[in-house]
Amino acid sequence: MIWLTWRQHRKQALYTLLGLAALAALLVPIGLSMRNTFSDLGLADCAAQLARADVAQATREACDAGFHRFGNQYSGLNLVAVLLITLPALVGLFWGAPLVAREVEHGTHRFVWTQGVGRTRWALVKFGLVGAAVVVLAAVYGLGMSWWVEPLTQATHEGRLGMIVFDLQGIVPIGYTLFAVALGVFAGTVWKRMLPAMGITLAGFIGVRAAVEILARPRYQPAHTKTFPIEVDGLPETSWGDWILTQGVRNPDGTMIAEDTRIQCPVGGTGPDGRACGAELGLEPGAYNWQLYQPADRFWLFQSIETGLFVALALLLLYLAIRRVRRIA
Repeated sequence: MIWLTWRQHRKQALYTLLGLAALAALLVPIGLSMRNTFSDLGLADCAAQLARADVAQATREACDAGFHRFGNQYSGLNLVAVLLITLPALVGLFWGAPLVAREVEHGTHRFVWTQGVGRTRWALVKFGLVGAAVVVLAAVYGLGMSWWVEPLTQATHEGRLGMIVFDLQGIVPIGYTLFAVALGVFAGTVWKRMLPAMGITLAGFIGVRAAVEILARPRYQPAHTKTFPIEVDGLPETSWGDWILTQGVRNPDGTMIAEDTRIQCPVGGTGPDGRACGAELGLEPGAYNWQLYQPADRFWLFQSIETGLFVALALLLLYLAIRRVRRIA
């Protein structure tokens, strides 16, 4: 069975390795360029300094200017990052969906399952070998992307917990890829034709990923709250590396006056329009800024939780797929 599985999937493996090599050839020079620019602008020291509350005003302004320059130079990579998060779905489409559906669609399953190899053994060997290859592939991808996006995450206030960059690095690509493959395998046992199975795999993967990212991830751990005054004597309050879920300006009784914004002015100062700070909002004395956020140090905890969630879903789908294989005529 191991030899047969290799014979059947060696072309897929070769094309996948060639694709991974082409991706590396494209991204490694860009990553090296980003790191050189990051170092030349002195942004590594800036990232460490801005994480402290006692950073000097001049240092903060210089660092903000450097990060702004870096962001302008590499802002086009945001589109590349969006495209990269689709790679686990592609593995599910071209590795998972055809695994059973192609056999049934071409009728070769009748020959395979009558040659002394039981359906359960066939499924376990096939799913196990493909799953192991996927884990290795996803681990290499996750490590490579962690190296590639590091300058980008250090240059943003949300850091590694930010949308998209969280999905690209660490160990979560392993969970995403296993889930995509398992979903493709299960879809192939239900619809038994490759094109419908691939379509269901893509739709299901996007739906589950979106639901987890929007609904579940912000709630893996209870979020922290932070309040700070509107008028400050010194530097404005900053949150470097924290994932801000929502923020706004509240009156002393807790009523939200303005959502998704913050106001900070010098004590006795005025806003941009020359009026008293926050006067246009009708703020009461004692109004304050409010934030709901996930701390930056929860990155690996969130990575572990999300990876475990998708691995569990993958195992459930593979179990259901094995049960379906036993019932295919």
